[in-house]
Amino acid sequence: MLQVVPALETGGAERTTVDVARAVVAAGGRAIVASRGGRMVPELAVSGAEHIDMAVHSKNPVIMALNVERLARVIAREGVDLVHARSRAPAWSALAAARRANVPFITTYHSRVHEKPRLKVFYNSVMVRGDAVIANSAYTAGNIRKVHAPQDGRIFTVPRGIDIEAYASVTPPRIEALARRWGIGETSGTVFVHAARLTRWKGQLVSIEAARLLAESGIRDFTLLLAGDAQGRDNYVSELESAIAAAGLQGRARLVGHGEDMAAGYALADVVLSPSIEPEPFGRTAVEAQAASRPVIVSDAGGQQETVIEGETGFRVAPGDAAALAEAMKKAVEMGPEARAAMGARGHENAVAHYSVGVMCETTLGIYAQLIAKRRG
Repeated sequence: MLQVVPALETGGAERTTVDVARAVVAAGGRAIVASRGGRMVPELAVSGAEHIDMAVHSKNPVIMALNVERLARVIAREGVDLVHARSRAPAWSALAAARRANVPFITTYHSRVHEKPRLKVFYNSVMVRGDAVIANSAYTAGNIRKVHAPQDGRIFTVPRGIDIEAYASVTPPRIEALARRWGIGETSGTVFVHAARLTRWKGQLVSIEAARLLAESGIRDFTLLLAGDAQGRDNYVSELESAIAAAGLQGRARLVGHGEDMAAGYALADVVLSPSIEPEPFGRTAVEAQAASRPVIVSDAGGQQETVIEGETGFRVAPGDAAALAEAMKKAVEMGPEARAAMGARGHENAVAHYSVGVMCETTLGIYAQLIAKRRG
């Protein structure tokens, strides 16, 4: 199997690429990944998969045309049975190469499905031009049908899988080290962790306003931590810091930077927040937090409508509604530790049943087998 992905840095598409490659090898197959490389290449190698360095991330038409030739040679030389592309730029080259070699071509839609402008819709349409397209949620699948209208039989919904054990078992030294770094202690009260890169649509400003309303309601024994990489958005960081100061939340709410060990970060949290103001195609944070046995409060939109069971594993609130978020935070505080622990336990069960790496890989390999058998038919 040949997977084609722009790079192997951090991210959902990259993580899924490595997980599926490992599963292919474990099943007795041969897994190859073409990308421009990145920090996850060593992990890929340890799994027994092979990496081919190629500029498949490029949107330069000349390089994309050259990539068709390069990928076609790889398919022929290595006896590839199926090609799986995980992003649009490499998908154009991979589609042409797969058609030339007469092998099945499949894609996974990891990102949002854009409805405009027309040129972008056309560019994205490569994701539905193959034998099958995998959507990471029913929400994403619905948008694919709405925007691109492929045959239903070619759309498969396979929720992203995560390493449950990695979030369920965190050693005390890791938790203690992060607690010191983030300034969490006995006087922190109920700890809310908003885990997301610092970008406006992830809803950090909504969390700050909700924290202000929570304090205004009389509940002041809490801490709000905004954990995420700014990725160069210095103006937004300044805006968040100003919002914290204007809300009078200094010392109670703070930015803690990129969460290099988010498993420990979830373990430190009493409640995890993911109040994105736009729909999440899937919403990895909500699932990771449930795997860590933590209650979650999320926006009632997109993939998070599917991953969080209202009142059972967490709470869903209207996107952008700070008052609703504050009310849910208040409810979580007033539940107390035992009820929160019970809710977290139900969340863990939900993650194990539906969002494990094992479930995702088994389903994906089943789709591979189905497409290969059909082509050989």
